[in-house]
Amino acid sequence: MGPTAAGKTDLAIEIAKLYPVEIISVDSALVYRGMNIGTAKPEPNVLAEFPHHLVDILDPTDSYSAGKFRIDALSLMADIIKRGKVPLLVGGTMLYFKALQYGMADLPNADPQIRSNLEQELKLNGLAGLHARLAEVDPISAARINPNDPQRIQRALEVYDITGKSMTELTESDQYELPYNVIKLIISPFKRQILHERIKKRYNKMIYNGFIDEVRTLYARGDCHPNLPAIRAVGYRQAWSFLSNEYDKDTFIDKAVIATRQMAKRQLTWLRGQDDGIWFDSGTGLPLDAVLSFLTDRCPELMVK
Repeated sequence: MGPTAAGKTDLAIEIAKLYPVEIISVDSALVYRGMNIGTAKPEPNVLAEFPHHLVDILDPTDSYSAGKFRIDALSLMADIIKRGKVPLLVGGTMLYFKALQYGMADLPNADPQIRSNLEQELKLNGLAGLHARLAEVDPISAARINPNDPQRIQRALEVYDITGKSMTELTESDQYELPYNVIKLIISPFKRQILHERIKKRYNKMIYNGFIDEVRTLYARGDCHPNLPAIRAVGYRQAWSFLSNEYDKDTFIDKAVIATRQMAKRQLTWLRGQDDGIWFDSGTGLPLDAVLSFLTDRCPELMVK
């Protein structure tokens, strides 16, 4: 586990060279085909040697959810264990990790009338007004949800307006513990500035490697649009706006880097709440020796390949 650009994939591959593991991707963007550069998807030769489950399983027009991820991941984990291997879950979509470990609440279906009311409320009070009301009725969700994410803000308020209970309350009251022992390895540069510089450097590399052309291909298809979960992914959303002539290239890059840093901040906030997480500093390179030493002490039953 770790924020974006922390080195999770590289570390996972090094572990896979030594331990009998199979990698399961925990990433809401890597599930989509044709979205390679902007998601920092491993190169095809890497995926061929070290297969990642739940990568390239959907078209960008399809939707995926934390609940579906949990079902898929549990099925894969059971199969991997039957084959005598250990599931290694790798990624930065914290909602997926949470859903896997604790389950998903049985939230109500959408209510057209309440959604219409929320749309009117949005027009009258603006997104800031909606987020402020969410902070009153569900401060935990308000802190978790990006203030500029109308879909999630409205959904959280919709759940409250339908049930009279916050999404946090419903989620925490309906838990399904993961039937496995879990070791949480968290890697990240401990210095924030290093992570920020790494994010900017990686984004510039994506641009150099043809990220804009990748999004232009999706744009030209005609069946993709900015409301799709795939296109709302950080980086893709800003590139789409650039191709729509909403702002110039430099502004697009600046906005994408800022959005990625904000995402990393939210990821780190969630990770700090994992009291059973073991942290490793990746600020000066992969903490491979420290991780392997920990695994040797903690999991002596694991057979080295």
